[in-house]
Amino acid sequence: MSHTSLLRPQRALISVSDKSGLLDFARRLNALNIELLSTGGTAAALREAGIAVKDVAEHTGFPEIMGGRVKTLHPKIHGGILARRGTDEAVMAENGIGAIDLVVVNLYPFRQTIKKAGVSLEEAVENIDIGGPSMLRSAAKNHRDVAVVVNPGDYPAVIAAIENQGISQEMRNQLAVKAFTHTADYDRAIAVYLSNQYDSENDDFPEQLSLHFQRSEILRYGENPHQRAAFYKSNRPSGNSLAGAKQLQGKQLSYNNYADSDAALRAVLNFADCACVIVKHANPCGVAQGINPQEAYERAYRTDPTSAFGGIIAFNRAIDANTAKEIISRQFVEVILAPVYSPEALEVFAQKPNIRVLEIKNDGHSTQEWQIQSIQGGILVQDWDRGTIAQSDINIVSEREPSHSEISDLLFAWRVVRAVKSNAIVLAKDLATVGIGAGQTSRVYSAKIAAMKAADEGLSQSELVLASDAFFPFRDGIDAAAAGGVSAIIQPGGSMRDQEVIDAANEHGIAMIFTGMRHFRH
Repeated sequence: MSHTSLLRPQRALISVSDKSGLLDFARRLNALNIELLSTGGTAAALREAGIAVKDVAEHTGFPEIMGGRVKTLHPKIHGGILARRGTDEAVMAENGIGAIDLVVVNLYPFRQTIKKAGVSLEEAVENIDIGGPSMLRSAAKNHRDVAVVVNPGDYPAVIAAIENQGISQEMRNQLAVKAFTHTADYDRAIAVYLSNQYDSENDDFPEQLSLHFQRSEILRYGENPHQRAAFYKSNRPSGNSLAGAKQLQGKQLSYNNYADSDAALRAVLNFADCACVIVKHANPCGVAQGINPQEAYERAYRTDPTSAFGGIIAFNRAIDANTAKEIISRQFVEVILAPVYSPEALEVFAQKPNIRVLEIKNDGHSTQEWQIQSIQGGILVQDWDRGTIAQSDINIVSEREPSHSEISDLLFAWRVVRAVKSNAIVLAKDLATVGIGAGQTSRVYSAKIAAMKAADEGLSQSELVLASDAFFPFRDGIDAAAAGGVSAIIQPGGSMRDQEVIDAANEHGIAMIFTGMRHFRH
């Protein structure tokens, strides 16, 4: 067979765990007089549907043995798949090997098995497929002469090609890549699982790290128009992620939309009570709690209306029509994120069809355990910063104790500052941000910027609380806070000059809490 020719299969081997779309596909193969070989449950399903099929054991003359562990590991199977057409015919004839030119296989559900609660190592091992990957690899290796189908989603295109003129070399090439990708991913999952089972050091970071993501879309461009970009999804996206989100309206998300939306989502998920977060350039520019989403949005927006223009707005509660009207009447917005939208809210947003409206379901688990950052020549891997504190964890180090309302505001500001780029300072009052100083190389300047923003917007400059993502190295930050109307501060502590900083707080009558936990964000 010429490598440029179209493939019209004469014999197909089908062995699948995922039987979606199988019966229609097999019927159409049958109608084309393509002989079907199959094993176990797949053969039974085909026979039950009235589709003619031949058992692999009959084809090879060798029974399934060892409880089904050995079914397709036979020269008549792999020889039929691997045979080079135009080269190996004499060997095939001598050994009674018939060509197999279409291989349709997907594998034992290993990933689904190990996700089950209480699964035993023995059960997991029994769900490691051996014959399936072997057939896939054989067929993918010989893709010049054989078509391999691993994804039921490819059945329609493959059968349409066969019914037309045949499977092109280009299609066989693409199918082979999918097969090798699938087996590599499958083996990777097994290796990770067994490594976790047998790693005596149990340090949570494997000696070798393999990552697998599926390309979801090509983006218009990257962070800047001269940069190319694409979005790759985890193979196990959770609902509370952009990969698991449902876009209800609007244009395609851009690279920056994805980055900013992720920052907004992570920030709003810090809150159990009704909250709104507005983000610009991956930094919160307004955060507030409220009795409902509309109130939370209005209070968050007041922090910095200028920066909110063209921003991302995230909620952790259902959005109604009044909230939607308030948003589109106040500002231009790129993306809205929320767990639920009322039909009336969607009608309001439809008046602005370019707004990207995303539904983010909080399914209670995170997509990724690790945060990964690329650097020249490698990657940095760390746990995501999910550190939290409760009122029982706080350490009051000042002479004056914070009031009940100050403690409530301090804990609110501490949740916000975790989402702000370092050096980060957050001013807050009554469960709403008043000023945010982000990304400065000097902590005291972050404090000054936060106070300046509050003054520019005409917001309260008295009885404010301040959260700092890291310790104050000098007392100048405390002096600046006092000048800006701060009455209570929450910070990690841990500086060599902690006592100097505490003394400054006492001089100004400021209540101060140490958390013992830093929240750098770069």
